[in-house]
Amino acid sequence: MTTPTLPPLPTQPRNGLGTAGFVLGLLGFFFSFIPFIGVIAWPLVVLGLVLSLVGLSRTSRGTANNKGLAIAGVVLSALGLLVCVLWVAVFGQAASDLDEQADREQVVVYEVTGDAPSATVTYSTFSDGTSASSQETVTTLPWRKELTVKGLLSGGSLTVTTGQDGGSVGCKITVDGVEKKSATGNGAFSSALCGGF
Repeated sequence: MTTPTLPPLPTQPRNGLGTAGFVLGLLGFFFSFIPFIGVIAWPLVVLGLVLSLVGLSRTSRGTANNKGLAIAGVVLSALGLLVCVLWVAVFGQAASDLDEQADREQVVVYEVTGDAPSATVTYSTFSDGTSASSQETVTTLPWRKELTVKGLLSGGSLTVTTGQDGGSVGCKITVDGVEKKSATGNGAFSSALCGGF
């Protein structure tokens, strides 16, 4: 007498790949919004997208379940990838703008007006990490100095100090025709300071 054999139990379909793709897509999606840390989002979203697509393929063949998790993994990974691509575009544009600023020439004009019979004028510019300054004794006003600065202009200053005979002085700084700073001073040894623009 032979013992009847039982048919093998059907294996429960699993979708570990779809679940892993969902987790990686979720992590990558959240990390993609953080500007510099978001660099680690690239491999997460790409791997999450691949695993989610493989998991989705397995659910369509009936060898796996959790179709919803696989679809969510595809969506989150695709959105994370889109955010990563947008960040690359933003940083690329910022780098391009910085390069344009580095090659740009700007005209800085220092002007001193007033009725003081004598004054000491000190002016300086700061661009691309370098600075240049000069000092002149002026006996006739108005006084004007025009400089062409190449690169990223980070500031400058103009200081006018009257002599012992007093009088009034005024200073003004313009960059490419736009007034950045102006000030006045009156009396002996008084100063007008234009700086910090």
